Amino acid sequence: MDEQPVPGRQPAGDPGPGGGAGHALDRRAELSEFLRSRRARLKPEDVGLPDFGRHRRVPGLRREELAQLAGVSVAYYTRLEQGNGQNVSAEVLGAIASALRLTDAEQAHLTHLAKPKQHRKKPSARQQRVRGSLCRLLDTMDGVPAYVIGRRSEILAWNRMAAAVFGDWSLVPAQERNWARLTFLKPEYRDLFVEWDQKASDIVSYLRMDAGCRPDDARLSALIGELSVKSEEFRQLWARHDVKEKSHGVKRLRHPLVGELTLDYETFALPDDAEQSVVVYHPEPGSASADALRLLASWGADATRAGSSVPGGP
Repeated sequence: MDEQPVPGRQPAGDPGPGGGAGHALDRRAELSEFLRSRRARLKPEDVGLPDFGRHRRVPGLRREELAQLAGVSVAYYTRLEQGNGQNVSAEVLGAIASALRLTDAEQAHLTHLAKPKQHRKKPSARQQRVRGSLCRLLDTMDGVPAYVIGRRSEILAWNRMAAAVFGDWSLVPAQERNWARLTFLKPEYRDLFVEWDQKASDIVSYLRMDAGCRPDDARLSALIGELSVKSEEFRQLWARHDVKEKSHGVKRLRHPLVGELTLDYETFALPDDAEQSVVVYHPEPGSASADALRLLASWGADATRAGSSVPGGP
């Protein structure tokens, strides 16, 4: 049985998106589409090949051009792009990644799709739990918003300042405490995030990484299916096959009580559970955003209750 919501600190269970199950993603189709999408974004001049101005039936590089750059036969690369990566070596994947100009995250995604790891348990069957000591650590960070995020962009635990800034997630049904569902299905979040388009793109890129690591995750597949049905913007972003690791950056927020906030954020993967990360937001010292956070912190429980009017409230 899942634990009951605790305002300001919420160790969450794992009910899954929408509480339902779904079919696993087709790894071979994902591999095929990912390679096609990366090949399509390159032009001959991008990789030092001559462009003779001939009509090209498809955007980007041809298969034979990519195979030439990677030093493999066209037939070999074609089999890989058709989703057959069972016998491909790490060296060949590295050569193809280099030819495609993949980022580190994209190369890791390619490897996950071509040579998936075997998992003893399906992730949809195992609940995500946050250590009590980690929840207590979040509580000590009373001046900055901080939360724990898990598989499928699920929000697992948070502190009082996160509730004051992002909304009181203890008032949200457990299955809806998910950044992807909140971002695409809660219209209020378009007002909260100044650069909503970038937030949406990042969330989809994180889900793509999750899908590559866990193509057998039926609950992730169900979440993707739900968002694809309900959000045209999600469908368009998902079709791009972009991938990204959670890292660091800057977010600008429009808070209904203290106005605009500019916050840096850092993401820390747990050393004993790579599927959980702590995300901490912090302002530049001496800035207006620092003053605004101090004001929210001074309001205590009043600020958390006011969070019910921030996206994330019922």
